[in-house]
Amino acid sequence: MSTTKLPTLAQAGVPTLPEIENVQVEKRFRQVSRRFARNKMAVIGLFFCIALFAIGLFAPLLQPYPPDQVSGEFSAPPSAAHLLGTDQIGRDVLSRLISATQVSLLVGFATVAIYVAFGTLVGLLSAYYGGWIDTVFMRITDMFMAFPFMMVILVVVSVVGPSLFTIIAVLALFSWPSIARLVRGSVLSLKQADHVRAAVSLGLKTPRIIMQHIFPGALAPIIVNATFGVASAILTESGLSFLGMGVQPPTASWGNMLSEAQSISVLSDQPWLWLPAGLAILLTVLAINFVGDGLRDALDPKQ
Repeated sequence: MSTTKLPTLAQAGVPTLPEIENVQVEKRFRQVSRRFARNKMAVIGLFFCIALFAIGLFAPLLQPYPPDQVSGEFSAPPSAAHLLGTDQIGRDVLSRLISATQVSLLVGFATVAIYVAFGTLVGLLSAYYGGWIDTVFMRITDMFMAFPFMMVILVVVSVVGPSLFTIIAVLALFSWPSIARLVRGSVLSLKQADHVRAAVSLGLKTPRIIMQHIFPGALAPIIVNATFGVASAILTESGLSFLGMGVQPPTASWGNMLSEAQSISVLSDQPWLWLPAGLAILLTVLAINFVGDGLRDALDPKQ
């Protein structure tokens, strides 16, 4: 007696679950892209950020002079030889501005990468397991949030010593509680969803449930928060460097370039010493905030 072999779902033309999920992801990405593109300021901010990344990546090729090279002209105004003039020591301002772009972007993105990863992990574990784990994690979070942010950073940096690594580490150390609370709130609502309950009833392992069924739902607020966090980290680093507690000379950063222009005579008579760095901070923070606003609107589930 012969048996007839039934065709598989793929052979019958029925899409499989991974294929359905891929189609849904692609559809979601197109929807988010269209919503983001409707926000003109967000698109302009995105192009500005891409240009900044390119400047930071190819900084050694774009700098007309080495950033620490001293010429014979001190506090010289902009000219054909020095497009943005020179500082009090005779260094080319444009070269130092380009070099400082690397430093500021490194501080912003490295800080956010560290504290978002740690804060997300704390929030996920705290909300999913609950009980004493949630209590301990949230009390530690409350303790860190109770510290006066800038004052504690100034004290720690003054004790440890100002450096690029210290700034990144200290900013990340005191920035993770906000993302931890944000993720915890999202996970508390997501773990009650039907698809998560179904995954638990099927006996799936906890790491798989968290990473495949809960974490993707909490990703949108994490991305938006991280975007604004980059702008905040750049501003904080600039403020610390302006006070002499951040990136130390001769390494250039936008903050310590501004710190060299604190006198009234420099502010009024030599604007090329402080205006480029000030505009770089202003435009960068505005661009990143515009991108964050666009992502927040595009990823809003109510849309």
